[in-house]
Amino acid sequence: MTIQCKGRLIDFTTPKIMGILNVTPDSFYDGGKYKTETAILKQTEKMLKDGATFIDIGAYSSRPGADDISSQEEKNRLYPVLNLLNREFGEDILISVDTFRSDIAEFAIENKASLINDISGGSLDIKMYDTIARYKVPYIMMHMKGTPQNMKTLAHYEDVVLEVKQYFSEKINAAREKGITDIIIDPGFGFAKNIVQNFEVLRKFEIFKSLNLPVLCGISRKSMIYKTLDISPDKALNGTTALHSIALIKGANILRVHDVKEAMECIRLNQELIG
Repeated sequence: MTIQCKGRLIDFTTPKIMGILNVTPDSFYDGGKYKTETAILKQTEKMLKDGATFIDIGAYSSRPGADDISSQEEKNRLYPVLNLLNREFGEDILISVDTFRSDIAEFAIENKASLINDISGGSLDIKMYDTIARYKVPYIMMHMKGTPQNMKTLAHYEDVVLEVKQYFSEKINAAREKGITDIIIDPGFGFAKNIVQNFEVLRKFEIFKSLNLPVLCGISRKSMIYKTLDISPDKALNGTTALHSIALIKGANILRVHDVKEAMECIRLNQELIG
């Protein structure tokens, strides 16, 4: 299973790591940590050294109930970081931009982003698929209902796993009809899903493999971990590692993480386990 990304063939026979670089002031775990060029470069260099294949830049906080910001504000946060990373790392870095807005996706790709990570799977901007198809970049489509501002009220399902899979079947067909070829799916842990539903998705995670696309798992330090363990996000690394191990056994191809070194260790041990 492969995708074409920035002229490279990315092979998911071995799972890959996507390192999270939030440049928002209000993300649930690391909001406001990366304000200066020095902090951004230090964290990016560390993640790449520790084994990240992709660096995912978030300039819009999508935590439940986060404030909505304008497209211009998102662009203002994003541009200096894209410029900085491209200047310092050049062709050696594969940058993902976490956005649901087609104009931001276009702006990011024009500024050398390599792929787009859309929490809405195209639901919040009807121009997104056309934009991705025009630029021929890989596209991560996540499952979510509603918006970050109201999604907590929409966590109602007859069968959460079945409904998420059906969502992807429809979205994949629509994306392919537009000409998008390199697609990654993300079940969206924590997005319009409560803790019980999140664990149900993880319990049956292997079901998404039947869609024959790379599957991303984004559970790093999320509330399904820290609320279950009655701890804070900054104490949730051990729990994250435990669930990453389960996700890998169940077929995750990408781990989207805050802590690259520990996630890479999970991958290496899992590779030894499966032989």
